[in-house]
Amino acid sequence: MTQNRLPLPPSDSPAGAPPRGLSRRRLLTGTAALAAGAAGTVALSSCGTSAAPPGAIEIDYWLWDANQLPAYSAAIDAFMAQNPDVFVRITQLGWDDYWTKLTAGFVAGAGPDAFADHLARFPEFVSLGVIAPLDDLAPLADVTADRFQDGLQELWTGQDGKRYGIPKDYDTIAVMYDKRMLEEEGLTEDDLASLDWNPEDGGSFERLLARLTIDENGVRGDEEGFDPTRIARYGMGADAGIDYVGQSTWSAFAFSTGWTFTDADTWGTTFHYDDDRFAATIDWYFGLVDKGFFPPFGMFGDSSPVQTQVQSGKAALGLAGSWMITTWANLEGVDLGIAPLPTGPIGTPMSMFNGLGDSIAAQSENKEEAARLIAFLASDEAQRIIGERAPFFPATDVGTETAISAYAERGLDVTPFTDRVAEGETGRYPLVENSAAIMSIMQPAFDQCWMRRIDGADFAAYNERVNALFE
Repeated sequence: MTQNRLPLPPSDSPAGAPPRGLSRRRLLTGTAALAAGAAGTVALSSCGTSAAPPGAIEIDYWLWDANQLPAYSAAIDAFMAQNPDVFVRITQLGWDDYWTKLTAGFVAGAGPDAFADHLARFPEFVSLGVIAPLDDLAPLADVTADRFQDGLQELWTGQDGKRYGIPKDYDTIAVMYDKRMLEEEGLTEDDLASLDWNPEDGGSFERLLARLTIDENGVRGDEEGFDPTRIARYGMGADAGIDYVGQSTWSAFAFSTGWTFTDADTWGTTFHYDDDRFAATIDWYFGLVDKGFFPPFGMFGDSSPVQTQVQSGKAALGLAGSWMITTWANLEGVDLGIAPLPTGPIGTPMSMFNGLGDSIAAQSENKEEAARLIAFLASDEAQRIIGERAPFFPATDVGTETAISAYAERGLDVTPFTDRVAEGETGRYPLVENSAAIMSIMQPAFDQCWMRRIDGADFAAYNERVNALFE
């Protein structure tokens, strides 16, 4: 795809619509906002000095997530201790500022040398030639795909077979809840660990949602006299928006029917929103609104995301990405429990599999030094440093195991997230061209379905428009 400008940041919100809910693409928590400050930027020079040592080559590394900043600062300090000829400046910006300033930097020739990249941006960056292929950079020669979780490096490999990003981390989805709520309901953690789901009647997962949903008269969703239009507590919470990727919403259910987004693991050109399995999943998922188990469109805004709904008792549980573990764990008054996704018709749970990568700007005059940095960030040493401080799962086995142990020391069992990868129970984020155009076509469909104005079969017409983008 050729365009003469970079697209607007992928968003959960179509133009003119209210802001959407939290996804990894829009994560800017209160912590991040505070860290970013009024200007939306934090610039750090590691090792406690603002000036490079005499003779050192200076490079810039950018990232957007303030929750990741301490982990990467510590790892980069270790890198500079071992590479005194390189001085790294770290810049952290909030999500919107990040992509705006990165784009401006590419245009002005003043951007970073290396930066945290996202799969929704990567295809456009490759087509515009603003990120460098990494295969010919000597420091990265020994950083092979087998260092990372299966499939991660493939997500950062272009259609030309070249690597354009080195995996940083990965994320999956699980069920989050308050253990105290569960105990008050007379349920155990095992009750949530063995749920099943199907698009016909929702299985034991829907029966659980019915039991946990309570109307304003105190009647539960599985009791006679229940009023689905006047709900005091929903069985499952919802963020402000649900997009065409559905990373922490509908995708886990669709994947568990055997459905896939496109005709290929990566760089597909034919979408499957017209598949009967997708239609059945979407009809079930948004049909929960009619039953009263799931919030109607517009019920909760950005100021009341899923974790806040659970914290306030407006929802019993929520689906959330692993990048949100720290946010959930820090909720006042919530004793966080994490359960696996329900087993679907194919016989296993399924989670979307996504991950960020480190890319190098094509305009960088210090590509070798930038490559040394991101190669170090993928090393066992750095992955342990990052994993010990992790608000996420690092990309390698060593990093992941370290993160699991670090969470366990805080009393959190995060294996419902990591088991999906260990068991191969994942579906990939749709790495495709035209992501901004796909979003603009599909977002109205998801909004309309959530408003209960169209059903799953109607997505076929939108699918034709998406597939026409690839003709």
